[in-house]
Amino acid sequence: MSRLRIFDENRPEAPLSTYAEHAAIARELGRVGVRFEQWAANQPIAPGASQDEVIAAYRTDIDRLMREEGYQSVDVISLKPDHPERAALRQKFLSEHTHSEDEVRFFVAGAGQFTLHMAGRVYDVLCEAGDLIGVPDGTRHWFDMSEAPYFVAIRLFTNKEGWVANFTGSDIAQGFPRMEPVAAAG
Repeated sequence: MSRLRIFDENRPEAPLSTYAEHAAIARELGRVGVRFEQWAANQPIAPGASQDEVIAAYRTDIDRLMREEGYQSVDVISLKPDHPERAALRQKFLSEHTHSEDEVRFFVAGAGQFTLHMAGRVYDVLCEAGDLIGVPDGTRHWFDMSEAPYFVAIRLFTNKEGWVANFTGSDIAQGFPRMEPVAAAG
C-alpha cells in the first residue's frame, strides 16, 4: 500500500502525520509542488514484457505528461532482488541529493521509497505499482529500493544528462527510516 509519512526534519523517530489513501497523499504532496498520480495500463502487460510493450501500455498518460511538462524521452528500468550490483545501486542514491532535472518515476511493478526534504519537513513516500511521483528539479531528496530491490519503473526526462545526483553533503538521510523489502510478483 502506498504511504506518505511527514516528519519534522529534526525528529525522525515519529511522523507528524501518515497518509495511506491516494487522494490524501496527492493532496499533501501537491501542497509542496510534488506530483503524485495513479495510472492504469490501457492493455495487459505480461511478466518480462519489453520496454516498448511497457511504454505502449501507458502511452496515453506518458504523452499527456510529456505535453504538460515538456519531457523529451522515456525509458524503463527494472531491478530484481538477485541483481549482482543491487547493494551498490542502492547505496548510490541513499544520501541527500538534488538533480537539475525533475525526477519522474512511474512504478509499473514493485516499489521504491522517495524521501523529500523540504521546508523543515521530511516527506517519506512509499510508491508502489500504479503510482507516479514527480519530484521537481532542485528538491533535496534520497531514494531507497531496499536490500532486496524489486521494481519496474517508467522514467521520463527532459534531458538524461541533467539527471545527475548533486550530493548536498548532509547526513540527514541516515537518521530516517529505510525501505523494507517488498515481495516480487510474478
